[in-house]
Amino acid sequence: MVDQPYGLPEDFSEFWQESVAEALQAPLDYNISVQADPVGSSTHVVHSLQFRGIDGRRLHGWFAYPEGARRNPAFLWVPPYGRESVLPNAYGTRAGMVSLSFNLHGESAYHQEKYIVERGYFSDGAASPETWVFRRIFQDSVIATRVLQAQIEVDEDRIGIAGMSQGGGITVWNAAWNPLIKAACADMPFLSTIGRTLTSQVYRYPLKELRDFMDALPLGEERVMHTLSYFDTALHASFVSKPIHVSLGLKDPATRPETVRALFDAIAGPKELLELDWGHDWHPQMVEANAEWFARYL
Repeated sequence: MVDQPYGLPEDFSEFWQESVAEALQAPLDYNISVQADPVGSSTHVVHSLQFRGIDGRRLHGWFAYPEGARRNPAFLWVPPYGRESVLPNAYGTRAGMVSLSFNLHGESAYHQEKYIVERGYFSDGAASPETWVFRRIFQDSVIATRVLQAQIEVDEDRIGIAGMSQGGGITVWNAAWNPLIKAACADMPFLSTIGRTLTSQVYRYPLKELRDFMDALPLGEERVMHTLSYFDTALHASFVSKPIHVSLGLKDPATRPETVRALFDAIAGPKELLELDWGHDWHPQMVEANAEWFARYL
């Protein structure tokens, strides 16, 4: 493990077990459109959906399935950082599989929005682990897997999770703590060994949002490091026993190769690492690798 400005909190497991239990016990309140959505793919029927998140807000997403699907394997598709939605495209669907994704911030299921610093949320609630925005996002992702599990098109015992960057990190957290997840694919997962990164010079947004917040807050570095000690994806990795596929980009400036390797090395369960000569972006090989992994374990 890379040297960090924090260790594993004594109540780390308790914090996450309580977080996931709260999401598993929250009332399941959702509805799915009876009409196929016009942005559907050539391989899947796509419907829009809504469900109530952990804090009561209505969250919007989509549900995609092959025509005639019954008890098929399925996965939750978690967006990367930003306020836009991921789409039911080649990355968000897989042949023979059902998938679901949702906008993390209450925007529409197909909302498109380029990142600007003013719309960033990295520092929202970061002064404590209980209030940091990513705890709420994690809990909403657990509720979304419950929505997925409830569909007749889905085999409730064959549910996976996948995502890139932010989505990859949240995938690792779910693989560690969400009992509904049976396999995972985490592409270029974020927040691994993040403490060391933030205590060095940070130039790039959106991560610099958090550095700016630390610099402006009384005892900001100490308080944010305490929060990060609960969310560092490399610390979650040691609790992952589900089969997980991980990818990294050798030219990735955002989730650098050494941070992903630290996460991968900490995983105790079945695992595989794909190294791509690539930056921090989608890569077609992710689709093939994820599909093979899910076929093997779901």
